[in-house]
Amino acid sequence: MFLDLTVNKELNVYSYLVGGISPRPIAWISTLSSDGVANIAPYSFFTVASCNPPVLSVTQVNPRDKPSKDTLINLLATKECVINIVSHEQVEKMNQSCANYPSDVSEFDAANITKIDSQMVAVPSVADSKVRYECKLREVITISSEPGGGQMMLLDIVGICIDDEVFVDGYIDPTLLDAVGRMGGDYYATTKDKFVLKRPQI
Repeated sequence: MFLDLTVNKELNVYSYLVGGISPRPIAWISTLSSDGVANIAPYSFFTVASCNPPVLSVTQVNPRDKPSKDTLINLLATKECVINIVSHEQVEKMNQSCANYPSDVSEFDAANITKIDSQMVAVPSVADSKVRYECKLREVITISSEPGGGQMMLLDIVGICIDDEVFVDGYIDPTLLDAVGRMGGDYYATTKDKFVLKRPQI
């Protein structure tokens, strides 16, 4: 099968994107609304945009029933967030936090997620997340404001919190972090099965 997207411009490619580009790391993003409600939601269109300066990239796929999601609305209002990395032990609460709660309901409370004060931003962090990136908004790049369109959030990292349990010899140990990834449909992937492949030297 080959899909010519220059011809099939109305084709819904979402399932082909999330099914093929997988597994994807999960940014469990906590924000504060302008009214002080603590929001948290998972996003899997997430990666590093730059190391110098340290910048993360998270993309919102616009919902079909409203212009934007609470995370982006809050981020534009307060300019701060925390990216909490999801370990395997947190997947149930992470999944519960993506339910369609009203904007005045905190997912921290609804999903029984323990929060903790962050160091450099007013937004709370997930207490048992082993790696957390405290961020300030750099910019939002709107690729499309249509339903299903993308709005890319570029986030300047101002602080990194790493649990001592996963910090070994100056590095984050992937086995101890036990992060999970998002796949197509309702599938997730663990990082338990790993192998080492040295970069070639020429």
